[in-house]
Amino acid sequence: MAAQPMSRVLRRVLTSSVRSCSSGAPVTQPRPGERSQPALEEPSRRRQFLREHAAPFSAFLTDGFGRQHSYLRISLTEKCNLRCQYCMPEEGVPLPRADLLTTEEILTLARLFVKEGVDKIRLTGGEPLIRPDVVDIVARLHQLEGLRTIGITTNGINLARLLPPLQKAGLSAINISLDTLVPAKFEFIVRRKGFHKVMEGIHKAIELGYSPVKVNCVVMRGLNEDELLDFVAWTEGLPLDVRFIEYMPFDGNKWNFKKMVSYKEMLDTIQQQWPELEKLPEEESSTAKAFKIPGFQGQVSFITSMSEHFCGTCNRLRITADGNLKVCLFGNSEVSLRDHLRAGASEEEVLRIIGAAVGRKKRQHAGMFNISQMKNRPMILIEFSLMLQDSPPAIPSISLRGSLRVQGLRHRVSSSSQMVTLWKGCWVPQAPLLAQRWLGSGFPQRHLSSHPDSDANPKKCLSPEPRAPATPSGPLPTSDQLTHVDTEGRAAMVDVGRKPDTERVAVASAVVLLGPVAFKLVQENQLKKGDALVVAQLAGIQAAKLTSQLIPLCHHVALSHVQVWLELDSTRHAVVIQASCRARGPTGVEMEALTSAAVAALTLYDMCKAVSRDIVLGEIKLDSKTGGQRGDFQRT
Repeated sequence: MAAQPMSRVLRRVLTSSVRSCSSGAPVTQPRPGERSQPALEEPSRRRQFLREHAAPFSAFLTDGFGRQHSYLRISLTEKCNLRCQYCMPEEGVPLPRADLLTTEEILTLARLFVKEGVDKIRLTGGEPLIRPDVVDIVARLHQLEGLRTIGITTNGINLARLLPPLQKAGLSAINISLDTLVPAKFEFIVRRKGFHKVMEGIHKAIELGYSPVKVNCVVMRGLNEDELLDFVAWTEGLPLDVRFIEYMPFDGNKWNFKKMVSYKEMLDTIQQQWPELEKLPEEESSTAKAFKIPGFQGQVSFITSMSEHFCGTCNRLRITADGNLKVCLFGNSEVSLRDHLRAGASEEEVLRIIGAAVGRKKRQHAGMFNISQMKNRPMILIEFSLMLQDSPPAIPSISLRGSLRVQGLRHRVSSSSQMVTLWKGCWVPQAPLLAQRWLGSGFPQRHLSSHPDSDANPKKCLSPEPRAPATPSGPLPTSDQLTHVDTEGRAAMVDVGRKPDTERVAVASAVVLLGPVAFKLVQENQLKKGDALVVAQLAGIQAAKLTSQLIPLCHHVALSHVQVWLELDSTRHAVVIQASCRARGPTGVEMEALTSAAVAALTLYDMCKAVSRDIVLGEIKLDSKTGGQRGDFQRT
């Protein structure tokens, strides 16, 4: 009751150069000729004013352990414009429209919680920015007396377009989910294009004065733990707070302890590269442990839900898109506020229901292994964090340096000095040339190449001519003796120890006849398993490096370069594959090139077999070879 008289007093005593915001907090306007202050100063002044005039906290939002819940997360929708392999089924999550909270129901609940002491609301999803009235919701929330912070968690696809009106409406904090800095891996994970839209959204948030811009990264072993140092290096020149989130178990994500990279392991990896990393002070209710490298503009944080929970200071409540109140993210108990609202319950009755649910909140959630066995709705139906449903397969790491390379699954310590380049005025990791060709491309046919000069021929990435240095030559000389048998006819490995090291290059090819139905799905990138061309390319590169483990009598060759091209042939409804391998050593790389092409073809078959079993793999052959004692070879 005292807030309104205070606002009237302020309005009388403030000079004409001062106006009042909806809470009564003074916000100065620039004098003529002065530069306007950043738009984010208003929420800062507003928070300071409200902190000084805070009302006693509500008993309805205080649990049995004295925790005061002043932070409310509201899911605006369960829908999303991405189909992340570990978060959401490719076909989406069905939920009848009538079950979703309406705009007025969202605002009614928000008003009720803010009246009781909530001073921070974060809008989540699904993807909240696909809700048509999201700007109007933010604007109307901004009018609530006592609300200090309005945040949003987004995948960033629509952020650059919507952020200016959202900021004008009153949005004061942004979290952007991004699990990889590699464009090709991004599309593999989310089954959609959009990496550069996310980067544009991050750039726009920085441009509009948000500081820090929080970037949420769920770390999973075998998926992106090799990018830790690259994410940290990203904060050197940008006001980012990169938040590494421990992988958490929810329904359907087949959580496995081995996939979780703990906070201690991540911290140790970073400290090996930057031993000067220093701990920052944190608020009592903070979920993140924050660190900063001296001289860096941004910082990194760790959300340790699994290894070191922060239940003792939890101040968060959640309302799902269908109107259920969750008092704990990992709890499986929910109460429907929507049903009571639609049944005509009074404000007092709804408050009693909320108070009863908060009062039942446990001291802490179960341990990580018990959580993985509990029944809980998938994360996409609670809020969007790019975390959890239908865990992805372990995929090779994609290096940020040079053209596309596939490393093993063990940790890679990379040099940050080579991982960034200027992109639209914002420092971001350099995109592998593979991704530059096809992310956002408007070509009717999709071509993939890891060749560093592929842009030199924009119409084709797979030329009919071999890409390896071609030396005119005839067929290889024949021999009447097999080389991989001993004098008694038993299998034996050839001794190459005395052979001279020479530059060796081999090119092999294969053709996969898909048929019209599977071909169209691959061409339009509509396969439920994901992008068949990208997966096949990665498989081909990896197979070249594993040839000695697959073919018993092959020598291990330290390849200096592997390239795999894939081209769609609409006349035959086929995918043409060509693989090139290069190495300097005493033995050739024909088997590496052939294995690469063959495994890429097999991978395409595996990706498409659910659509058609009438797929033909053929024309697996060596196209050219250079280097070695037996001379060069060029297939005519």
